[in-house]
Amino acid sequence: MEFKSKIRTIQWVDTYSRMVNQTLFPYEFKYVDIKDGESMYRAIKDMIVRGAPAIGIAGAHGVVLYAQELQSLPKEEFIPKLLEKADYMASSRPTAVNLMWAVKKQKDIILNSKSDVKGIVEELKQNAIKLENEDIEINKRIGDFGAQVVPKGATILTHCNAGALATVGYGTALGVVRSAFANDPTIQVFADETRPRQQGARITTLELTMDGIPTTLITDGMCSYFMKKGMIDMVVVGADRIAANGDSANKIGTYTVAIAAKYHNIPFYIAAPLSTIDISIKSGDEIPIEERSHDEVTHINGKAICADGVNIINPGFDVTPHELITGIITEKGILKPDYEKSILNCFEKLSL
Repeated sequence: MEFKSKIRTIQWVDTYSRMVNQTLFPYEFKYVDIKDGESMYRAIKDMIVRGAPAIGIAGAHGVVLYAQELQSLPKEEFIPKLLEKADYMASSRPTAVNLMWAVKKQKDIILNSKSDVKGIVEELKQNAIKLENEDIEINKRIGDFGAQVVPKGATILTHCNAGALATVGYGTALGVVRSAFANDPTIQVFADETRPRQQGARITTLELTMDGIPTTLITDGMCSYFMKKGMIDMVVVGADRIAANGDSANKIGTYTVAIAAKYHNIPFYIAAPLSTIDISIKSGDEIPIEERSHDEVTHINGKAICADGVNIINPGFDVTPHELITGIITEKGILKPDYEKSILNCFEKLSL
C-alpha cells in the first residue's frame, strides 16, 4: 500500500515559489509566496523553509527568481551577475550541503546553456521543477528501503523534523515511518522536542498526527530513560551533510541520541538522499557548523527564559561519528559499514 502525504512544502507556481511558512507552527498553517531572490535568501536563512532537501529546492527556486530579475541584461552581463547571485544564495545556510548541490545544478545550466537570456531563464525554471518533483520520488524510495528494516510493531524514535516539511512532500526519516506504517499500522513514533527551535514538537508531531500515525512527544533529555525501559526499538533521523566516511551532521542533539542508542544496543539509522553525501570531505571534522542566534536559546515565544547577561553558545548542528550509525538509508539502498567503501562504491556506480 502506498502512503499519501497531505503536505506539499514548496512548489514553483508560474513565476514565483510558494512554500509553507514553518515559523508559524504550531499556531498556523500558512503558505507564503516568495517572488524575488533576496526574499528567498531570507526565507532560507530565517527558516521559513527548513530541512536539507527543502532548502536545496528553495535554493534552486532562488536562482530562478534572481534570473528573472536580471533577464533584461545582455547575456554577457547576465551570466556573471547571476553566477554571483547563485553563490550568494548558496551561502544562506552553511551546513546543509543539499543547498550547494542544488545551486550547482543551476549554475551548470547557466555556464553550459547555448540559449539566449530568456531561454536560460526558462531552462533554470524547468530544472527547478524537475528537481522538485524528483525529490518526492527519491524520498519515497528512501521510505521503502527503510521500511524493510523496521520491525513489526516497532516504536521509532526520531529527532528534529525530517519529514514532508523538511522535503518537498514525503520525508526522509518520516518517509521511512510513512512507508512502514502503510504496511503495518501498529508502528508508532516517539518524537524528541528538539530544543532550541522545537522542530520535533512544532513540526514532527503536527505532520504525524495529520497522517494519523500514533506519536508521543518527549523532551530531548528523556531518550535514555525510554531506551532503558525497552520502549524504543530503533532510531531514524535525517541528515544535513554526510562526509565520505559516514560521519553525519544533523540537528543539535542527534549525537546524544546516537550515543544513548549505542549503549542500549538500539539500531540507529540515518535517512537521507545521496545529495546529502559530500564526498569532497573526508570526515565530520570538516563539516561547517552553523552558529545561530542566541535569542533561539534565551527566548520562547518572544519571552526570555533565563537571566540577562548569561553566556550563550548555539550551534545548530552536531556530527554523529560513523561508528554509531547502523546504516544510511538512501534512494539507492541502505549503505552499511565500511562507509568509506560503501559510499565510494555507490557514487562510482552512479557515474557509470
